[in-house]
Amino acid sequence: MIGTLLINRYELLEKIGEGGMGIVYKAKCHLLNRFVAVKILKSELSNNEEFILRFKREANSIASLSHPNIVNIYDIGSENNINFIVMEYINGKTLKQVLRDNVRLSPDTTLNISLQMAEALIYAHKNNIIHRDIKCDNILISDDNIAKLTDFGIAKLPNSSTITNSNKIIGSVHYFSPEQAKGGYVDFRTDIYALGIVMYEMITGNVPFNGKTSISVAIMHIQEPVIPPKNFIADIPENINLVILKALEKNPADRFKSAKEFANVLSSLKENPNLKIDFNNTLIDDSTVMIDTHKEIDPTVVMSKDPIQETVLLKSVTNKLHINNLKSKSKKVILPIGVIAFCIAAFALGKYFYGGLSKNTGYKDSPINSSIEENTLGTTSKENNDKLQPSEKRQVPLLVGKSQDTAESIINNNEFLLGNISYEYSDNVSSGLVISQSPTVGTSYEKSGKIDLIISQGQKVTQPAPETKKNNSNNNGNGNGNGNGKEKEKKQKNK
Repeated sequence: MIGTLLINRYELLEKIGEGGMGIVYKAKCHLLNRFVAVKILKSELSNNEEFILRFKREANSIASLSHPNIVNIYDIGSENNINFIVMEYINGKTLKQVLRDNVRLSPDTTLNISLQMAEALIYAHKNNIIHRDIKCDNILISDDNIAKLTDFGIAKLPNSSTITNSNKIIGSVHYFSPEQAKGGYVDFRTDIYALGIVMYEMITGNVPFNGKTSISVAIMHIQEPVIPPKNFIADIPENINLVILKALEKNPADRFKSAKEFANVLSSLKENPNLKIDFNNTLIDDSTVMIDTHKEIDPTVVMSKDPIQETVLLKSVTNKLHINNLKSKSKKVILPIGVIAFCIAAFALGKYFYGGLSKNTGYKDSPINSSIEENTLGTTSKENNDKLQPSEKRQVPLLVGKSQDTAESIINNNEFLLGNISYEYSDNVSSGLVISQSPTVGTSYEKSGKIDLIISQGQKVTQPAPETKKNNSNNNGNGNGNGNGKEKEKKQKNK
């Protein structure tokens, strides 16, 4: 294939990779005079018309993605039964190759690459695209240390790592989520699990589960507990150890609820390596993470179901009003008593707000009925607001370890308000970073609620030396110091 000119534009120069889906070539685009990567699908896949139609449809949707941590797709084409994808050419290595050269990576490098991948997932999930085949082979590291996720969409198709012939079980077995291994429902949290595997491999040099067969490895993902990375490498920071274990929870509801939350934690650790992590206090509501990816939902933010719940509550209120009307007709004896009591209350309220009612005002059906309707709606509205209040609660994001500006931005983006800001000295938290927050992360808190922050002033520095110098200078000026005073007396005697 080397030397082939596809659609009179892309000249294949050299083979640079091969996978279950096809072969990747470095190529020259003669139209734009630039290097590109061309992936040519294997012939057995190219002969499947249904597969090709599905592949092109998915590739077209993925081609719309544009993110600094995602390899761009430039073109999709077909010529002489050769189906190919034209992608951005990255001058660098795959993460798998980097690990072969270095065995394992430092905590700082692991956090840096993981954060970039989490950012890529935020963007992909926001566009309702699940990768489903995140692994070290699909992460490219450029010469300037930029991590880029590749092979979007390809993971949705059968490949050599598929452990059955069913299109439902897709992905690389060592990076399988338990739900993938079961062939069950898969959503964006499967990418979070796979990224956890990648972190595990970067920090330890090995994947958490390995076996002689693909089936045995898949069963391990489902049944076997993950051995903490710290058990293999003692000097791994405890906070990174806990983050990896959080991402690798068997139950999707126990993992990070979104790529955004995952990225926030990684960013906090990057800013403050000594940050203490405690996920036991983090509340994750199953209803906020069980998302149908076929619907247009952005799973990368702290989501609120306010519009849906409000509609349900309004319908409920309408039904209650209808029931109350039926009850009022069937209980004619009770109604007059209620009307009289209401009139008294309305009179008192009217007198309070408007300075009293006219003495000529008498009991009339129309004003009373109008007042009843208005006050009934007012009461219902108040009750409705009380009921809507809980529905507008949302999860408090993680702010500890972030700079004040970043924390304020996160607060505003999640529709909370900035509360009181106080400053304290800290031996562990760098100056300018958040020491603590109230309410704590994961708390179910009302929308527009205020979040208080305590910002670090760094270590408290005592300055005894300047005070001593100040006293000495005063003593020198007065001639009353122990040492300098005597010297001054000697000088006066000499004179």
